[in-house]
Amino acid sequence: MRGAFFKAVLDVAERDERIFLLVGDLGFGVVEAFAERFPNRYLNVGVAEQNLTGIATGLALSGKIVFTYSIANFPTLRCLEQVRNDVCYHSANVKIVSIGGGFSYGSLGMTHHATEDLAIMRALPGMTVVAPGDPVEADHATRAVAAWPGPCYLRLGRAGEAVVHQAPIEFQIGKAIRVREGDDITLITTGGLLHMAVQAADVLASKGFQTRILSMHTIKPLDTAAVLTAARETRAVVTLEEHSVMGGLGGAVAEFLMEAGEGRGAFLRLGLPSDFSPVIGSQNYLRAHYGLTVASIVKTLVPLVESIRVP
Repeated sequence: MRGAFFKAVLDVAERDERIFLLVGDLGFGVVEAFAERFPNRYLNVGVAEQNLTGIATGLALSGKIVFTYSIANFPTLRCLEQVRNDVCYHSANVKIVSIGGGFSYGSLGMTHHATEDLAIMRALPGMTVVAPGDPVEADHATRAVAAWPGPCYLRLGRAGEAVVHQAPIEFQIGKAIRVREGDDITLITTGGLLHMAVQAADVLASKGFQTRILSMHTIKPLDTAAVLTAARETRAVVTLEEHSVMGGLGGAVAEFLMEAGEGRGAFLRLGLPSDFSPVIGSQNYLRAHYGLTVASIVKTLVPLVESIRVP
């Protein structure tokens, strides 16, 4: 996703001189193309994320469209006061880009585990929250948030994510992408687990269960129409995310379904517990530890679908 983001932001900057990129002393190897092409629209602020956010807000209030970029929790939690009071309160045109969502930097420990960011960013007034599911969506999402007015949070994986979309897609902020049809269960996913959701659906299909997959790349605003349709047309709705089950995609979907009076069917949130991980390791190792593998997902979903399937 990282490569797709930088390619897209460079292209957008070629077309719009208002685009700026600010980084926190990282990204060497991927930021050079932007820095060399647009030296007057690029700034390495250093390891000073509060300052980075304040500068971005000032530029935005002077008419610029500013991307801030850093690893995991640093452009969000380390400078949360500035994001809230500077960016959101002033509806500044700042696009906060977090690289390494979930356990992408798992081996560096809990300081680099981005597992509460969707919930926190979603709670901020005026903040749009986007987490693309593959490099194709990441490209579209970068262009979309650049054109979207006001504060945006763009949550990316790290690198090496599989391409799920083999055909052109229609990407629109606030509108889910229906990746697969099915009438037994709906699997709603966000971020880098999209490929895993497709693989799980393949296994379920071999067992006779048809799974609808929604790539909910936008957490806020949520595509409530797609969620409502899924709740009415399939027998279970399951959310899947590399994030705490509290406040992220699962929380957003649950809140909507209950308030809409559509909470009668089976519902399940698959994600991470609200806790700091006591183990460290690669992203795949941590996913396996918390049951975020194709085999674990299928093992959980098969009895759920069997219990609600009409004879």
